[in-house]
Amino acid sequence: MKWKSIALAAALAGLLAIAPTGPAAASQASNGYWSPGNCPQGLLCVWAGTTHPPEGPTETPSLTTNTEWSGKVPAFLFYNRTSRNAEITWSYDYLGTTYTGKRCAYANDSGDLYVTIHITKVTWQPTTC
Repeated sequence: MKWKSIALAAALAGLLAIAPTGPAAASQASNGYWSPGNCPQGLLCVWAGTTHPPEGPTETPSLTTNTEWSGKVPAFLFYNRTSRNAEITWSYDYLGTTYTGKRCAYANDSGDLYVTIHITKVTWQPTTC
């Protein structure tokens, strides 16, 4: 059972590490692959839903912020409609073990987190994260 947990943690970390970031994701966002949906300009928005409609997410975001934030909300998709980079701290519970990590949401970037996880903290970065 321990090997399954280790394998899952490694797979999850690998998926989050290779998620689109930086210029590639920004070009996708500008091409409409990751539309901001109902996320207002100037906010980082997070949705628990796993759908990718062409117009972007339409359900109520589980989180909207443009300030430092901590708590625990479900997350799958995000869109950072700010001019700053946001470092997202996440956690994922599997078989009684909690895995944690960080992901950068670059300015004007979008992406998905591959599995539904929980965001526990948002920290704004003056430079790249």
